[in-house]
Amino acid sequence: MLGIVDYGVGNLRNVVMAFRRLGVAGEVVDTPTGVRQAGALVLPGVGAFGDSIGNLRALGLEADLVAAIGDGVPFLGICVGLQLLFEVGEEMGEHRGLGVLGGRVRRFGAGLKVPHMGWNQIHQARPTALWKGLPDHDYAYFVHSYYAEPSDPSVVAATTDYGIDYASAVARGNLYGIQFHPEKSQDVGARILRNWCAAAGLEVREA
Repeated sequence: MLGIVDYGVGNLRNVVMAFRRLGVAGEVVDTPTGVRQAGALVLPGVGAFGDSIGNLRALGLEADLVAAIGDGVPFLGICVGLQLLFEVGEEMGEHRGLGVLGGRVRRFGAGLKVPHMGWNQIHQARPTALWKGLPDHDYAYFVHSYYAEPSDPSVVAATTDYGIDYASAVARGNLYGIQFHPEKSQDVGARILRNWCAAAGLEVREA
């Protein structure tokens, strides 16, 4: 079963519908039991880091999410769902994240318009299951004011140029995270979700 985590932040419905268009009926989960029972997990999210991690903790989901990732459950973080994987986020003050990946989530520097919103390129840093069938430097849709800065460069799966080259996708074993919104990225986003489902062992409708 695909569990799509509901922790009170935006874009949940759009992510659910994106998977349904692929023929994957993800179940929305918002309890520790639901997280533990899922065979694959998606952590979506549009919102501020501080509120988002606070909501996860208030629902009692933190420990089970971290345990699931550690146990090898296929996992995809989207937008804030990627950022929460890191040790520290600097939005709304300094907040401890899930700490699954080393590094911080920082605000784009002075002189750059925020949020970084619209279409931008994904520069593939290394091969991963997500990029199967996708040309390098393809475009995806972004909306964010903060970016992840991993302490371990080996987890970076793609970068995007917005004043700096920042990590717009990460991958490590069963864990994937993307800063852009696949549910808003048309054919490219659908292909990436399809690729992740295949890697996670989820059956999808033929394209």
